[in-house]
Amino acid sequence: MQNHRGRLALFIDGVRFHATAKTLGFEIDYKRLLDEFSERGTLLRAFYYTTVMDELEYCTVRPLVDWLDYNGFTVMTKPIKEFLDDAGRRRVKANMDIDLAVGAMDIADHVDEIVLFSGDGNFRPLVAALQRRGVRVTIVSTIASEPPILADELRRQADEFIDLADLQAKLGRAPTTPRATAQHPIIPVERRRGTDRPATRGPRLTDMNPENE
Repeated sequence: MQNHRGRLALFIDGVRFHATAKTLGFEIDYKRLLDEFSERGTLLRAFYYTTVMDELEYCTVRPLVDWLDYNGFTVMTKPIKEFLDDAGRRRVKANMDIDLAVGAMDIADHVDEIVLFSGDGNFRPLVAALQRRGVRVTIVSTIASEPPILADELRRQADEFIDLADLQAKLGRAPTTPRATAQHPIIPVERRRGTDRPATRGPRLTDMNPENE
């Protein structure tokens, strides 16, 4: 992995990133992920986006959300929405693409590089918009699966592509590692006093005040 030594931010599409690692047959150790990408430069933020089932009070994967929240990640959550389609069938809507895109554009003026952990082709316009603002964009996904998880148009647009399969030895969870890993693509959490406000109490990695840059 190249070392660019600029200011960077990580944007993790939690649901899709989990699915990618699961397809490759391993679990992500997020402490090791943070350490690995901190070597690329000055890490300003590490965002983790995921939808949640807000009506459930507890799930065995709740420790992941709490661990990320208190160990250098900014966790952004949104409740899954249920609705009925035109045929009267119950459907769920679980998507944070717009939230992630807005977050990336908000931080664009403060970073030299954004690392996006997703293979969704819907992010191609976001990557192009960031590049027009002078931000280098690196994509972390995989083409090692069949079919490839990474959309070809996203790979072509990115400045750099890192195959998650090549990072397994560095980011994979060891058998004795505590539960700082993803276990399920949808992470139920306890109701936060009836609010849908994102959980963002995790410590900031580096203050974005220009005086500290």
